[in-house]
Amino acid sequence: MVLFVANITLSVPNEVRKKMKHFSEVKWSEVARKAIIEKIEMMTLAEKLAEKSELTEQDVKEFSKKIKSSAAKRFLE
Repeated sequence: MVLFVANITLSVPNEVRKKMKHFSEVKWSEVARKAIIEKIEMMTLAEKLAEKSELTEQDVKEFSKKIKSSAAKRFLE
């Protein structure tokens, strides 16, 4: 089995870089790799759910508004 690996360059603000250096024992490339994989899995699941959904775009917008409003109320309480 042949395994191909792609490298990426990641830019972070200087303040983040300083904090990363402070925790130099952490394998930051592994942290980034896991976060990317997790995001891909979540987006793939969201696509699958959306394909089966009968909601219209307007339904989704209204639902989104309600969620944001509810979250804002809880945050401000």
